Amino acid sequence: MRRALIDNWALFLGMLFLMVGNGMLVTLLTIRGSVLGFTDLQISLMQACYPLGALAGTVLTPRLIEKVGHIRVFSALASMVSVAAIAHLLTSDPISWGAMRLLAGACFPGLYVITESWLNAKTENRIRAQVLSVYFIIQSAGPALGTAMVALPDPRGNLLFGLCSILLSVAIVPLLLSNNRAPEYTAPDRMPVRRLYKVSPMAVLGIVIMGAGVVAWFISLPLYALQNGFTEAQASFALVIAMVAAAVSQYPLGWLSDQMDRRYVVIAMAGLSVLVALWLAVDTRPMAILVGFALISAVTLPIYSILAAHANDQLSPGQVVPAAGTMAFLLQFGQVFGMLIGPNTLKLFDGRGLPLMLAVVGVVTVLLAVTRRVRSDAPEETGEVRPTGVIGIAQPGLLQAEVYAEEDATPQPENDESSHS
Repeated sequence: MRRALIDNWALFLGMLFLMVGNGMLVTLLTIRGSVLGFTDLQISLMQACYPLGALAGTVLTPRLIEKVGHIRVFSALASMVSVAAIAHLLTSDPISWGAMRLLAGACFPGLYVITESWLNAKTENRIRAQVLSVYFIIQSAGPALGTAMVALPDPRGNLLFGLCSILLSVAIVPLLLSNNRAPEYTAPDRMPVRRLYKVSPMAVLGIVIMGAGVVAWFISLPLYALQNGFTEAQASFALVIAMVAAAVSQYPLGWLSDQMDRRYVVIAMAGLSVLVALWLAVDTRPMAILVGFALISAVTLPIYSILAAHANDQLSPGQVVPAAGTMAFLLQFGQVFGMLIGPNTLKLFDGRGLPLMLAVVGVVTVLLAVTRRVRSDAPEETGEVRPTGVIGIAQPGLLQAEVYAEEDATPQPENDESSHS
């Protein structure tokens, strides 16, 4: 891992600044919007603009890179997200904030894609797994650190927006001052959703459902904590606890799913999330909320990685990268609905709407996994689960898919679509 850090320090440092700034901005906007008197509907609409922008960004960024190159596009996108962050100080209405979230959403996926393609082109095969490990640590630690920084001064002040803008602006400096040469770039193909659905209906439906449920959960946690008597600093701390729990659980749960039919693990995790969500709906003590946040986050976030691995198990190496682009698109599609739904559940059922919503998502996921398990068998050969960062902040990109495809050097015949799950 030391070699991976030395060879790619500029890219890693730039990505860390991006993740810290983005994590800080997401939490800060939710908390400050509540302080300014935004309604739950206004907050949800504002935050939903981010995945909408991301859907556009995933289409436009590859074209820009092919026209003007990595460095210019990276510089332009980093400048625009910095502008979007500082522009929140100039106004306090949800419409303009939503426009800035749309702009940030259009830019961040491009920044992630450029960084990942640079890493992939620059990394030797023998340390590629180490690079992926460092990349995942940054994806997990960056948003958690940014969220924790929200508690430093009063979120009602202007300091944090300025600090966020500085972090996003500085992200480009290590890259520009390093001796890294821009790699060749070819926009990856994307597998049609219909074709991926034929390969794995469970992956397609599950990613949309869990994308909506998990992002609704994470985007609403600070508001739920404030609603139950937490201070603004305590609310940001609670979200950090949830992020850390989600990151720590990915490796053991991923390893477990490598040892058996992945659908059994999905059933168990989704079922446990239902039980914890129901418990959280009736127990609103501060310690119960903290424990509930951690447990639910720990068993829901890894489901995306396991669903992606379940689809990859049934794909040839050449299909993995196109499928990864499609799954990232499906995740963003689900996030739009999650951000619309999440904050609007807070006041339902005497304030119990958020955990009850997640319980419903868990039940639907269990039913989906059970149905697919009854209708089809597990694939004979499986790969490994590739962890992802916090959904809604980190961007599940193509680096993991490219590593997966390159490590599996043995061609695999495509399965008969009639037997796919």
